[in-house]
Amino acid sequence: MNRIDRAMMQLHAIDREAAAGGWLQAIHPVSKLLVTLGYLVVLLSFNKYDLPGVLVMGVYLIVLFLMGDVSLRLMGRRIWLLLLLVGLLGLANPLFDRHPMFSISGITVTGGMVSMLTLMLKGVFSMSAAYLLVVTTTMDDICHALRCLRVPAVLVTILMLAYRYLMLLLKETGRLRAAYSMRAPGQRGVTFRVWGSMVGQLLLRSVDRAEMVYGSMQLRGFQGEFMPRNKKPARMFDYLYAFIWMMLFVVIRCL
Repeated sequence: MNRIDRAMMQLHAIDREAAAGGWLQAIHPVSKLLVTLGYLVVLLSFNKYDLPGVLVMGVYLIVLFLMGDVSLRLMGRRIWLLLLLVGLLGLANPLFDRHPMFSISGITVTGGMVSMLTLMLKGVFSMSAAYLLVVTTTMDDICHALRCLRVPAVLVTILMLAYRYLMLLLKETGRLRAAYSMRAPGQRGVTFRVWGSMVGQLLLRSVDRAEMVYGSMQLRGFQGEFMPRNKKPARMFDYLYAFIWMMLFVVIRCL
């Protein structure tokens, strides 16, 4: 199984998890989106030396991973590269910020070390919060929540189309890769000299497919905005979910 097939399987698996029947999936998407945005705003507002405050913000992730039955190991396998990249954001801080802050067992801890850990945790926590939202909320629900928050329809439509047709792009890339493998048996990978022609073919196929899809959408009455198939009314629990988490974020930030 090549990387393209694995990527398509991962996208299908995320869609299935987001549409599952867990209690976290049943919460109204507007509540989950507001809580995620509030979490990111509060998390990123901490000072670069406020390591304890950032650590306390990890409580939100722990609660959702445990109560939402979301696999931490599976998240690590899916987005380990992104977690690694955001985790390396503050790697150079100890080289530039060397003023001592405190000592532990005779070891001097500098401001660069603290700010490095703070930036790393901010990046990892932010990616984890975004992953929790995606894996417990379908893209249709996320787009519906964005429209409820008065995000322009054109931006929401672009987001939904980009997500939906990412799978088609992967399939077309897989077909090109398979065709190349049949014409060059035994060769590992694609040689650099044919990359230009393959990208050109992929672009032409994408344009043709886009025209066909747009024509089909017009025949089905598309007028520039997708309407959600199942509009779920917000319940009292959804309001309480958003209110309680928002208050906890404010309390943590003010401490």
